[in-house]
Amino acid sequence: MFETLKNVFRVKEMRRKLLYLIWMIFIIRIGCQIPVPGVDSDFFKQWFSSNTGDAFNFFDAFTGGSFERMSIFALNITPYITSSIIIQLLTIAIPSLEEMQRDGEEGRKKMTAITRYVTVGLALFESVAMAIGFGRQGMIPNMNFFKGVVVVACLTAGSAMLMWLGERITEKGVGNGISIVLTINIISRVPSDLALLYENFIKGKTIAKGTLASIIIAAIILVVVVLVLILNGAERRIPVQYSKKMVGRKMMGGQSTNIPLKVNTAGVIPVIFASSLMSFPTVIAQLTGKGNGTGIGSEILRGLSSNNWCNPSQLQYSWGLVLYIVLCVFFAYFYTSITFNPLEVADNIKKQGGFIPGIRPGKPTSDYLTNILNYIIFIGAVGLIIVCVIPFIFNGVFGANVSFGGTSIIIIVGVILETVKQIESQLLVRNYKGFLNN
Repeated sequence: MFETLKNVFRVKEMRRKLLYLIWMIFIIRIGCQIPVPGVDSDFFKQWFSSNTGDAFNFFDAFTGGSFERMSIFALNITPYITSSIIIQLLTIAIPSLEEMQRDGEEGRKKMTAITRYVTVGLALFESVAMAIGFGRQGMIPNMNFFKGVVVVACLTAGSAMLMWLGERITEKGVGNGISIVLTINIISRVPSDLALLYENFIKGKTIAKGTLASIIIAAIILVVVVLVLILNGAERRIPVQYSKKMVGRKMMGGQSTNIPLKVNTAGVIPVIFASSLMSFPTVIAQLTGKGNGTGIGSEILRGLSSNNWCNPSQLQYSWGLVLYIVLCVFFAYFYTSITFNPLEVADNIKKQGGFIPGIRPGKPTSDYLTNILNYIIFIGAVGLIIVCVIPFIFNGVFGANVSFGGTSIIIIVGVILETVKQIESQLLVRNYKGFLNN
């Protein structure tokens, strides 16, 4: 990795792309500090600290702290991520979208345009809900129609601008711009979380206790990072043999290859789906000023919040962790089923004259791929759950209320590895010397 970064500065074009990326990151972080006009930021900070919950901590971590400051980038790129997932799911249900997806470059442009429109629509809906919900609680002093329109316009425009900046990073920078923007936001919260860990477990303690706490914290972070690296790199390779055939007077084909199936086939999507689904009732309750009562509804909301999981004094709320695990496994199978079609893969192998050794072409190949896929999806889901549950246990037992966890680490590590691979591929293209070069 370090050798790759060193080689980047030797190539003028790559150096220009990296500097462009740094400039875009600077603009994004500046935007995260600019407050929305007409909003009482101090009131919102107090409200946020008094209503700290898993739902808003999860959202604030993805927005790089701009949600807590109620800046113009408070919505960040979460509407874009949500719209991308919605469009991807609708592609399976709507034949016209599926046909558009297969229509090459022109279809991809149309899908991108639809995703943009849906993003703006979601950002507008979320900003209206936030303006009404928070405005009634005093976030917007002297709330009126004009101030509400200004807040909605700023939040919607900020989300659209971040989407545009992400696309510019993809076009002129290195890697997937949207993923990089999300990663930068998460990384920006890490220093404050480490400072919180220092205040809670190291500051004011004896040298022995402080050293032991530092070692335990570093070991937990290291274990989670190593597990994420193993989870991202693990794959099951299905061997495929292609038969020889005569093309003119030459014998073609006959090569052996493989189908690489990643163990973590769905990536971090199951965790995002599960967390979003479980945090949705909490968000609605807090926006309406409810959820702090003693009824059964409030008890359910407390069980859905990860802040109450694995707490020795509140073990009755750990049922939410069981539900979270079940949802993660379900969405791992669900998302993989709509993104990987074993029947289509088996048909493509058969059309190209290939076969899996020991397996007949056609439906037996499809059944074989389905069985293998079900097996590795379960392993990947278990690994994903272990990575995500370790921070929950640490937070519950020791009371470390930090915003980053297994989900954040998976995103950070995955995006960094993907970006490094793309940089290496671009360097390889520029340094490759074929037989036409002297």
